[in-house]
Amino acid sequence: MAKPPATSLAHSTGRLHPLPLRIMHWINAVAIFIMIGSGWKIYNDDIIFSFLRFPDSIVIGKWAQYGLEWHFFGMWIFVLNGLAYISYGIATGRFRRKLFPISMREVFVTIGEALRFRLRHDDLRHYNAVQKVLYLGVMIVGISIVISGLALWKPVQFSELANLFGSFQNIRLVHFLCMSAIVAFISRMNVRRRIGLNVVITGLAVIVTYALGLLTKRLLGLQI
Repeated sequence: MAKPPATSLAHSTGRLHPLPLRIMHWINAVAIFIMIGSGWKIYNDDIIFSFLRFPDSIVIGKWAQYGLEWHFFGMWIFVLNGLAYISYGIATGRFRRKLFPISMREVFVTIGEALRFRLRHDDLRHYNAVQKVLYLGVMIVGISIVISGLALWKPVQFSELANLFGSFQNIRLVHFLCMSAIVAFISRMNVRRRIGLNVVITGLAVIVTYALGLLTKRLLGLQI
């Protein structure tokens, strides 16, 4: 007898995520959209990479000051919603059930299967090892982008945070790198699952390698 397709399991058991989580995801999507669009406008006013400038058609804010106002608006939504999300995940035990434990052996096996286009994910209720790492990683990136954002916003008042990065340009670079990682993560969520893992691994490797090279040069005081 032929085995019924495993994908029907997700449909027969109802929605994959509880209502509070879906609401927080959509709120987060709006906040990130605002922060990325306005952040690109702020970036254009004082670029980091000479070859990179974002078209005016995809930025938020007519001038950099308007971009800053939009950015702060999105930031507070992102921070408050993030606190609610983390509290919900801990209080309900969702993080413990969904994201732990993580086996490094399983991570390497999953990456190998993805690179050979053999990755299967029949039961959508369970995350594979790479998904666990990506979800935990994007939460760490979210925290890092808030910390670096505070250091950029008030470098004197948050001098302890600013000192962690070494220089103002390093803060900007880390902030930009975190934004790039979030964009890569969102892109991964919106393409086919098998191809998406390859895209995010390749994209993040390129971004991290290039940005870390620049950051290393800055920390060593070399000319870029």
